[in-house]
Amino acid sequence: MRVGRQGVGLIELVHQAHQVGAANSPFFSPDGQWVAFFAGGKLNKVSVQGGPVVILCDSPLFDGGSWGDDGNIIASLNLNLSRIPSAGGSPTPVTEVAPGEIIHRWPQVLPGSRAVLFTAYAAMTGLDGANIEVMSLADRHRKILVRGGTWARYLPSGHLVYIDKGSLLAVPFDPDRLEVRGTPTSVLEGVAYSTASGAAELDFSRTGVLVYRSARAGGGLVTVQWLDRSGKSSALLAVPGNYLSPTLSPDGNRLALTSAGDIWVYDLRLDAMMRLTFGGGYGNPLWSADGRYLVFRAARGMFWSRTDQTGNPQPLTQSEHQQTPWSFTADGKRLAFVEISTATGADIWTVPVETGSSGLRAGKPEVFLQTPFHERAPMISPDGRWIAYQSNESGTYQVWVQAFPDKHGKRPISGDGGTYPAWSRNGHELFFFSRNHLMVASYREQGDSFSADTPRVWSEQGLASASTTRSYDPAPDSKRIVALMPAGGPEAQNPPDPVIFVWNFFDELRRRVRAEGK
Repeated sequence: MRVGRQGVGLIELVHQAHQVGAANSPFFSPDGQWVAFFAGGKLNKVSVQGGPVVILCDSPLFDGGSWGDDGNIIASLNLNLSRIPSAGGSPTPVTEVAPGEIIHRWPQVLPGSRAVLFTAYAAMTGLDGANIEVMSLADRHRKILVRGGTWARYLPSGHLVYIDKGSLLAVPFDPDRLEVRGTPTSVLEGVAYSTASGAAELDFSRTGVLVYRSARAGGGLVTVQWLDRSGKSSALLAVPGNYLSPTLSPDGNRLALTSAGDIWVYDLRLDAMMRLTFGGGYGNPLWSADGRYLVFRAARGMFWSRTDQTGNPQPLTQSEHQQTPWSFTADGKRLAFVEISTATGADIWTVPVETGSSGLRAGKPEVFLQTPFHERAPMISPDGRWIAYQSNESGTYQVWVQAFPDKHGKRPISGDGGTYPAWSRNGHELFFFSRNHLMVASYREQGDSFSADTPRVWSEQGLASASTTRSYDPAPDSKRIVALMPAGGPEAQNPPDPVIFVWNFFDELRRRVRAEGK
């Protein structure tokens, strides 16, 4: 969501971007005459007067940008921040992901183009470990301004504002010393934001107009539901939460998920919730083939833990790059995971895993698929002969199937975009997520040949957004799925009148949060 210098919504200008794919994340030039946006794996711009779309650079991964008054754009491209000339050209990195960090997002170039605000994350999904930082562009010196916040913006009123769990907080900020002063104050509640990526649906004009989407209907939280093919749903975890990555145990009796950066296990038979990790920074739980262990993402590698709560989490692999487990072979002897690096983006790896009296032990990881594009969500089929995954090599994410482990015969499955595939556990169907709906494609195997039918909608019920992690998991009988649903019902995902304008917001800030020198 972006507003112009006079508070007029101009996102419709990028309708011309349909020729290069779905447009998102628009932002204005300092003079208000251009709108930059991301579409089709590229950073683009278009004049507010109309005209052709101008390609500025390629980028398979984009998480926000800001147009400085020095004629350069700083954008989050492929995990870190880069500088791109506003006329177009090759990106030049301006930040480096530090140990314990995964990605830098949502930059804002400060007035004078001497420094940039951004949010540093310890994981691709979830907000645990997210810090708001500022970096001098002259000497690359970084400092943390706020711990536990996202989507920071400096306003002409002399304030730094940011999002914390749906609240907009403000604190006085000195743009010369690059430091905050005083105690943050909540100035607005119920702002829609992503609990996965930290993106907030609000912006400000230079004249003091605030525009935002209200999150009153659910507050961005979700419930966990059973959903069948007819669209009938029933509550599994009816109390709203910031749940991510639901995954059922092999026998379907337990559900693992992430909440507030920790791994939890819900026993469906006992109606009991058990916390498996403490301290935050964990995510993407995956059951071992025998259901005795959970493997999950952690800082500097993957960890495992016994599901009976005996013992502490133990490292399975160690890496300076983020590693996210996605699927085991049916015998549990090989694990497919995603590793993210600044050089090649998201790649698919596999690693042999042994189970013994002391738990899980990993062998030497091997690259399965590594390209200049992003390959994610590798799901090994129940018979171990195929691997389904998503790739943005076409400019948007699509689902593909490839032979495993010999890699021959890559086949497209989704025709209109697709993410997060999952195999049915007892039938010949492949699920995937597309446009907030769950799709399914029947498939056949003949020898070394794999063919899939045209995908169809599995249920008209809209699931919660799944921009960075899977929001569903098929049950063992494949007759129903466990799904994350908007807490306020389907209408919470697309409310009829979600946008609110607030005039003279800067005056209100000055009144409520005194900024020194203002």
